[in-house]
Amino acid sequence: MTVRTLSEGRLARAGVTLSNWSERWFPDPLVFALAGIVVVFLIGVAAGEKPLDLAVQGGKGFWSLIPFTMQMVMIIVGGYVVASTPLVQRAMQKLADVPKSPRQAIALVALFSTTTSLISWGMSPVLSALFVRQLSQRVKGLDYRAAGFAAYLGGGTVWALGLSSSAAMLMATRSAIPPKLFGISGLIPLTSTIFLWPSLLTTAVLIVTGVSVAYLSAPAAAKARTAESYGLHWEPFPLDLEPRSTPGEWLEYSPLLTVLVAALLSVYLLDVFRTSPQGALAALDLNTFNLIFITAGLLLQWRPKRFLRAVMEAVPGTAGVIIQFPLYAVIFGMIVGTGLSDKAARLLISASTHDTFALLVAIYSATLGVFIPSGGSKWIIEAPYVLQAAIEHRVNLGWVVQIYNASEALPNMINPFFMLPLLGILRLRARDLVGYGLLQVMVQAPIVFFLCWLFARQLPFIPPIR
Repeated sequence: MTVRTLSEGRLARAGVTLSNWSERWFPDPLVFALAGIVVVFLIGVAAGEKPLDLAVQGGKGFWSLIPFTMQMVMIIVGGYVVASTPLVQRAMQKLADVPKSPRQAIALVALFSTTTSLISWGMSPVLSALFVRQLSQRVKGLDYRAAGFAAYLGGGTVWALGLSSSAAMLMATRSAIPPKLFGISGLIPLTSTIFLWPSLLTTAVLIVTGVSVAYLSAPAAAKARTAESYGLHWEPFPLDLEPRSTPGEWLEYSPLLTVLVAALLSVYLLDVFRTSPQGALAALDLNTFNLIFITAGLLLQWRPKRFLRAVMEAVPGTAGVIIQFPLYAVIFGMIVGTGLSDKAARLLISASTHDTFALLVAIYSATLGVFIPSGGSKWIIEAPYVLQAAIEHRVNLGWVVQIYNASEALPNMINPFFMLPLLGILRLRARDLVGYGLLQVMVQAPIVFFLCWLFARQLPFIPPIR
């Protein structure tokens, strides 16, 4: 028996064991969110916060993520509308014909997920999930759980190290940085964060590691839980429309309105990119991204009837997002609206030195990410005291941003917050995927923490640019 065969067998057994355990013991995402509220409340009381203040601030926070909730709903709808078009379906079908075995298919999904997440964290899980649906009908013995998590891998590893990084984009955009934060950190350009050579190397290492673990942990066909075992059989997206039955349906079957509206939206989008003060790249936020997909969906679906049919098929997958994101906002409100955030800051500064700062920030960011699973909003909480402590310890500020980006993604592999769009498309539960997430965390976390610590010692401190 070769070393490779032995390692494949061990990882495959570990993957199946952890997946079976999580299916049995991991709670539904709604329970996870409700339990998170209770845990943070108890931590706050233990830390000396008034129970009434925690309850009031949590209640105030309930509605704070409503815009983000709608953005996530539109990500699911827009991604589904585009992915169900004939053009994209043909492209996915050709790509789905490449792998010849379940392991190859899972590795390809993992690579697709991680690379697309560098471009857009919102697009990646939607397109990757739809890719898994294609593969599940073509590759016999494909474990639907392992493939499902492979489709989510980018969201738990490298998404924040690329153009998707909310923190890096924020720190590189002068008008977007809160004044108090700018007074501490100054401007940190992208060349000092996502395009820093240690960041590029870390990204490559995590992609190779993640794809390798996904490949080696894929179970043999005999032990696989296929899509069919979940009672799922994905039919090809219907491309033909039923015949028009009344004169009033004429515009529903005509491309006239979709072309006109798409043209108007395209003019607006071009103007957004052309007039962006920070350049076209800075204009690519969630709203712009969603509008691009809706516009593309209108054109690619061609007829209003087909576009509406795709939207109606996508909407059931948004149910978990609609109810659970406001519950996570309650957690956010309790931490930000009380003294919990400041107490964590003082503890971090007092407990760290120049040599230990990077490691402590990485561990702290990963831990806080379990309770506040939102890269952009969480960075707003952490940035003032983390960057102030970095200046005091003379640690490279750009690398501190990347320490945050690399480590805060880790809890995404077990926290169902960002899994919800993917789960809706695959018709799976979080407990079906978390076992493979735990395996990835066990392998990836030590690597992330080590690289964060190592490169912090190599990079020179650069004073804030104001």
